Amino acid sequence: MRTRGDEGPRPLLPWSLARVEGSSMQPTLRAGDRLLCRTTDGGEVRPGQVVVAHRPDRPGLLVVKRAVHRDRGGWWLEGDHEQGSHDSWVFGPVPDSAVVARVVLRLWPRPRRV
Repeated sequence: MRTRGDEGPRPLLPWSLARVEGSSMQPTLRAGDRLLCRTTDGGEVRPGQVVVAHRPDRPGLLVVKRAVHRDRGGWWLEGDHEQGSHDSWVFGPVPDSAVVARVVLRLWPRPRRV
């Protein structure tokens, strides 16, 4: 899953909005889902949370992934859909500074906690 730079996240005080593209977080999230995110840095993330982060090997691209564990000063991020995800297995660990938000709720199409 990824977000387009022009559509998310958008700062709204400590909150941001993101729109999911792709299938890497299925079945948890699907393309077109709208997300409410809490602006944060990697130091405030816990394993298992879904985050929005800058992809280190593609400047300007934001991705939505699950923070699995800390690895050499950064987060190891993975998609929930193992065969359909470009994640830390491709681009390596993501530094705390690259994590911009923690996903709190899926707002659309059916609101629920993530």
